[in-house]
Amino acid sequence: MEDSNNQDRVFESAAQLFALLSTPMRLKIISAVCEKEKNVSELLALIDTTQPNMSQHLSTLHRRGVLSRRREGAQIYYRLQSERVATLCRAVCTQVAIEMDVDGEIDIADRLTLAQID
Repeated sequence: MEDSNNQDRVFESAAQLFALLSTPMRLKIISAVCEKEKNVSELLALIDTTQPNMSQHLSTLHRRGVLSRRREGAQIYYRLQSERVATLCRAVCTQVAIEMDVDGEIDIADRLTLAQID
């Protein structure tokens, strides 16, 4: 019974993480800060969105422990705090990119997506 409870907690935690990462905007932010911290202005130059929308997503990612932040004068810099999240995002996004770029060369059992995106 204890193994079942542990497994349930693992699946629940994974589902919460996938829910957090379910928006393209958050994946873009994570990708943008993977190598180096950036402030909001730098992120807005890389990602096409409004400042309020960016701030909302940054706040959510910070509250959930994915990003950390530091203040330098009037600027707030964000950096990746969770390498686990970066590893997961890289793996999934790389696999999706491979599948989108290759016509029929990946066995259906190995695909993450069932339909090609045109």
